[in-house]
Amino acid sequence: MTTRREFLALGGAAALAAAAPGRLLAGAAPHPLRILILGGTSFLGPHQVAYALGRGHSVSTFTRGRTTPSVHAALFRDVEQLIGDRAGDLDALRGREWDAVLDNSGSRVEWTRDTARLLVDRARTYLYTSSTGVHYPYLADDITEDSPVSMDWPAGVESGDDGSLDYAVMKARSEREALEAFGPDRTLVVRPGYMVGPADRTNRFAYWPVRLARGGTVLVPGKADDPVQWIDVRDVAEWMIRLVEREAAGTYDAVGPASETGMHRFVHGAQASFSTPADLVAVDDHDFLAEHGVGYVVPWIMPTGNNYGSARIRPTRAVAHGLTYRPLADTVRDFHAWWESDAVPAERREGLVSDPRSLMAREADILRAWWARG
Repeated sequence: MTTRREFLALGGAAALAAAAPGRLLAGAAPHPLRILILGGTSFLGPHQVAYALGRGHSVSTFTRGRTTPSVHAALFRDVEQLIGDRAGDLDALRGREWDAVLDNSGSRVEWTRDTARLLVDRARTYLYTSSTGVHYPYLADDITEDSPVSMDWPAGVESGDDGSLDYAVMKARSEREALEAFGPDRTLVVRPGYMVGPADRTNRFAYWPVRLARGGTVLVPGKADDPVQWIDVRDVAEWMIRLVEREAAGTYDAVGPASETGMHRFVHGAQASFSTPADLVAVDDHDFLAEHGVGYVVPWIMPTGNNYGSARIRPTRAVAHGLTYRPLADTVRDFHAWWESDAVPAERREGLVSDPRSLMAREADILRAWWARG
């Protein structure tokens, strides 16, 4: 029998296909591929699975078998689900062949090294899912794929200060392992920025769809022209499948939106997704926000210090190679529908609103302090 969650997943897929036939079910690919996804059941993976199956490809996933997808769960009936552990049990991958490998779970350098070396003669293309975090610290105005990456800890910067530098070095070194194994003509490195959308396992972006849907007086942190960048996870997932279909290679920074956007423009665009009246209160003093523990509400990250250029990344090469963007309203509405579904536990939804550490719980006090300043 189909569970309620699976029914919702199937219904959502059908609705998306009907509303945007060029998105979820984009027609058959020129040549069916055998695709292996390392990971595949968390955030990015289910969207890759849905798009790949809709294009006529066959999909295998390699996971520890612990995560149930929160979108497209019913589609996994048509997925070969291999069980193992990248920390030391790769037996399920031995003696097999695929046309393309999508490495979503390479969160340790040795994991990427070991799988790339194991599969180098078993696959045509290796796509490593990296991050624009490799550019940390973000000190430049115009960051591109050719900008320096943190292959090691820069002099004068402490390792592990907030985890950003450690993450940057891990991702940069993992990129190198994939390239050394498969070579530049068979390796894809895709560096998403902040991915948002249905199935997000973090609450970084959730504040905006949830808060704007509730309406009322809404705190908007940051200056009007503070740059913001985000990308719908489905745009990344679908583009990755199209890249491996073309046997593309190269390194790409996958960020959005399509044009430069400031914080206020983003919030007004997101608000237009709902009919609930909202009074947007701009709190544009960075020092005041820092004093009150508001350093980021994705896609806004305070553009100071090491994060100055975090939203100043240029996706020119990615766009030239087919990266496209769906409207912000689609992202916001689809995320909100998923958030309010059975796919998200009630305690998670409640925590976003009432956890004393959350911005939503602190918002009224922060605004009172802001107004008291005159």
